[in-house]
Amino acid sequence: MSLSQTAAPTAPIAPAAPPTASAAATHPLSSLRTLAIDVALPLGSYFLLRDGLGASLWLSLAVSSIGPAARSAWGLVRGTPNPLAGLMLAVNIAGIAVSFLTGDPRLMIAKDSVVSSVIAFAILGSAAARRPLLSVGLKAYLTRDTAERVAAWDRLAERSRRFRRLELLFSGIWGTALLAECAARLIGAFTLPVATMAWLGTVFTVGAIGLAVMLGGVAAVPMDDMIKREMSENSTAG
Repeated sequence: MSLSQTAAPTAPIAPAAPPTASAAATHPLSSLRTLAIDVALPLGSYFLLRDGLGASLWLSLAVSSIGPAARSAWGLVRGTPNPLAGLMLAVNIAGIAVSFLTGDPRLMIAKDSVVSSVIAFAILGSAAARRPLLSVGLKAYLTRDTAERVAAWDRLAERSRRFRRLELLFSGIWGTALLAECAARLIGAFTLPVATMAWLGTVFTVGAIGLAVMLGGVAAVPMDDMIKREMSENSTAG
């Protein structure tokens, strides 16, 4: 090192910038707020009205559709469609339609598979169109709304074919699991005793969700690793 280099004045260290709001929002509940508003809230209000307050199926679905309908309309007005809110609205509309199937208890059991299939086909269709519906929630979960992780996701989504394939795979896994649940419920509705399907239908649903969560890790875990590696490489390059 030369004398001129050692004698050069050292630049003052600037005070650290305060953390941004997005960087501070690292709590999982904060990062999943979109799912909470667009999915959990309408589902929660539906079950509260139907099972908690004893409201009719039609009324429960109609009331729980208000939020998704409002958010879908607002998204269209702003020019930024809300896919999750639109999906929940479509599911509720399908539920209202099949709620008029009365008289045959097997049809009442089968109607749940009709409603669930709307979700499954929407997820699979979005993956086929290379606009995976579940990426909204997956991105929020993996990035935790921190600026560095969001930037890493965006770079990978733009440059990495493997990252995009994993993104599509995640939605494909969930869509397939839910579609399998629909098929199992539909077959059970017409082949098993009604009393059996009254509780087995719930087992099918919980099992499908659990399976999707486990298998979804096949895509989510390597995506998380790629995000971490991208952050590290970008920090080193910077």
